[in-house]
Amino acid sequence: MSCAGIHSSASPAGLGKTDQANADNEDTERGVEIEERGGTSGLVIRHGYIVAEWGDIRRSDPTYSAAKSFLSTLLGLALDRGMIGDIDEPVGKTIHDGGYNSLHNSRITWKHHAQQNSELEGEMWGKPSDFIGEREFGQGKRPPRSLQEPGSFFEYNDVRINRLALSLLRVWKRPLPDVLKTEVMNPIGASSDWRWVPYDNARAEVDGKTMPSMSGGTRWGGGLWISAEDKARFSLLFLNNGRWRDRQIVAEKWVKAATLPSATNPSYGYLWWLNTGGRQWPGLPSSSFAAVGFGSNTIWIDPADDIVVVWRWHKGSGADLFRRVVGALSEP
Repeated sequence: MSCAGIHSSASPAGLGKTDQANADNEDTERGVEIEERGGTSGLVIRHGYIVAEWGDIRRSDPTYSAAKSFLSTLLGLALDRGMIGDIDEPVGKTIHDGGYNSLHNSRITWKHHAQQNSELEGEMWGKPSDFIGEREFGQGKRPPRSLQEPGSFFEYNDVRINRLALSLLRVWKRPLPDVLKTEVMNPIGASSDWRWVPYDNARAEVDGKTMPSMSGGTRWGGGLWISAEDKARFSLLFLNNGRWRDRQIVAEKWVKAATLPSATNPSYGYLWWLNTGGRQWPGLPSSSFAAVGFGSNTIWIDPADDIVVVWRWHKGSGADLFRRVVGALSEP
């Protein structure tokens, strides 16, 4: 696969598995129910070519919180198109649906949402932002704590991400799957098999029309179903700084900004996991970054070595595999 399509592939022999605990996989702590799915699958791409693949890379499966990085991309596109003035701008300057009316929420910026430190107070689609119940949320229960100022505290929180998705729906004024399809997935040659579905009750009125509002994960239903191959295309777009063939699809400055560490969590950018200081994937380039979701749904991008690894439905961390791939570059 390259910007021009699939060129070559090789056997994934010896790429192996790992039993290491996946420190990056936040959703394993969050009471997520596994949907019907296929077996382990993935690809390794170097210099735009598939050098290894395994499993059914064309089967569309839920990608869980890896969807957050797709949502981040739609925020970047909205900024690039001038639909939003600035990422540090309060969301309430553009969005007037009552969600940002309180003094606390009025301080929330687009950057706060993208870095998961918004501390938004409220409810989305029947779920409170301060969910604490073990019965409904399982291991994802949230211990009671005091609400902090927006921008001061990192919390991985699907309710707040869903508020970002609704705000982006109001900015784009059309369903986000349509935006993703026309602005990103079609231009990079993705299949027509992926789908992004809302919760049953996630509907909003936009300019007099009822539209679905998306989620940034697959907790409580909904979410992004996509194949490993289509995820690899999306990965290549970011590996190439937002460029596909001769077209700049995502602004290069957004790719750079989205992969800068945030003050409240140096391992997190704009809904992308980062390897700042080698913390997430020790022994691997600090410039590498990833989209990660439950089920070890991982899109790992290594600009330093021009590598993309997509791997899903495996045990433990992908770090061992990533190290073996990078290590193989120095083998005779």
